Amino acid sequence: KQLRTLSFFSTTLGGRAPDISMHSDAINNRFDAIFAASGWRPICYRNSMSKPRIANPKAKTALPPEEPGANGRIVTSYDVARLAGVSQSAVSRCFTPGASVSAKMRERIKRAADELGYQPNAIARMLITKRSNLVAVIVSNLGVNPDFTTILSQHMVDQGLNLLFFTLDHDTDADAERAIDQLWQYRVDGVLSAAQLSEEHIGLMRERGLPLVFINRLYEVPGANSVCCDHAEGERWLIDRLAQAGHKRFAIIAGPDNSVVSRQRIQGALDRLKQLGLAKPPIIRGDFTYESGRKAMRDLAGEARPDAVICANDLMAIGCIDEARHGLSLSVPQDVSIVGFDGLAPGQWSSYNLTTIRQPLKSMVSAAVDMLVARIDDPTIATEKRVFSGDLIEGASARLR
Repeated sequence: KQLRTLSFFSTTLGGRAPDISMHSDAINNRFDAIFAASGWRPICYRNSMSKPRIANPKAKTALPPEEPGANGRIVTSYDVARLAGVSQSAVSRCFTPGASVSAKMRERIKRAADELGYQPNAIARMLITKRSNLVAVIVSNLGVNPDFTTILSQHMVDQGLNLLFFTLDHDTDADAERAIDQLWQYRVDGVLSAAQLSEEHIGLMRERGLPLVFINRLYEVPGANSVCCDHAEGERWLIDRLAQAGHKRFAIIAGPDNSVVSRQRIQGALDRLKQLGLAKPPIIRGDFTYESGRKAMRDLAGEARPDAVICANDLMAIGCIDEARHGLSLSVPQDVSIVGFDGLAPGQWSSYNLTTIRQPLKSMVSAAVDMLVARIDDPTIATEKRVFSGDLIEGASARLR
């Protein structure tokens, strides 16, 4: 008898499709019963000497089921094509983000799809295109910058991509290890990381051919594509304006020691203070939260209280302002100037009016998404780094004149 090969897939996204050789219709029928009991769905029996036999004759297609119509029958893209009077490939293009199809054709197909109650099947599309359209996003301290997640989600939707967020509580290697162990299970097309990853993790993704782009941090590691604000430049601008206004006693509130972003910002501030011949400032370490900013400001109070406090992010700067005013009865900025970095919306509330460096978040996110999508489409593209300048926001939390 002619050799038949049965290709089938699991009902879960993670299953691989093994090949099983069949030698008779009796065996084929027996496997049909096994599939029905086990939950595995056959796509088709393919014979090298004949046309594919549909595993379920009622299905009209060898692909996995799409969405049931109003009468319970499975509605396929072929049904939509017949009703709209177009080819099946035109229907496919209509539901593929970025594909070329005229407005008139799109309206015609959408009308037919609505009438039939058709929705594309993501699993079927993944099998055909070998793309899941899933992007893993690794973030640290998710609540620190809500603007980032909002802007990123919109850009991903515009590209027809879906997001899987993995949150690191403490931005440690152990946290990153757990997140990466999880993301391997999801057949993601690429990874966008706003958290620290080790060189080992970066190398592992490179070996597996998984595109990786960092946002708001730079790595001097092969395969580490990145989009970043110029942290050192922003700190230089702040230090220069404060020094020109007569500030002499500086203090720094840093983020966690393992934070690349904090290290780059603090080093930029230290380098500029040294260039200006000013004394090396005390450094109090926080964790990027409002509470750590308040605590750090209390720690700085004393006989040698600084007249300017450089905070590694806006949330800690807001905490500093509240502690200075309400905990230490100081006037901001008359007694002490406080500056941040990020440009978060709460910092611009009238009660704070924070002097800070605002990152061009929309431009950075757009660049990072474009960079990732380009490498998903063509993994051979060389490693790239893009650096954006921030904007100096002259608020009322610092004396700049």
